[in-house]
Amino acid sequence: QVKLVESGGGLVQAGGSLRLSCAASGSIYSRTAMAWYRQAPGKQRELVAAITSGGNTNYADSVKGRFTISRDNTKSMLYLQMNTLKPEDTGVYYCRSETARVWGQGTQVTVSS
Repeated sequence: QVKLVESGGGLVQAGGSLRLSCAASGSIYSRTAMAWYRQAPGKQRELVAAITSGGNTNYADSVKGRFTISRDNTKSMLYLQMNTLKPEDTGVYYCRSETARVWGQGTQVTVSS
């Protein structure tokens, strides 16, 4: 069974940076398509960035040029580097295995103005 554990969230000022990590276990990670989602208070969960098993990436328009998704298949890790953060980036960020359809527990990101 796939298990995902996120880390790296926190409080940061606008313009700052954070790096989220997601540790995966229980699957052949290198063959798994992965993604980061976020959910702001009172809003629906939305896709932030995705990466295929081959390393192709896709981003929401709102984060293009500021966020970078990456993966390390040797460590079964997924990352989200977030730069130039804005208050509207605030929310709970979730790691998801798109292949196994499994969610992590989420990590809170708060960007103050």
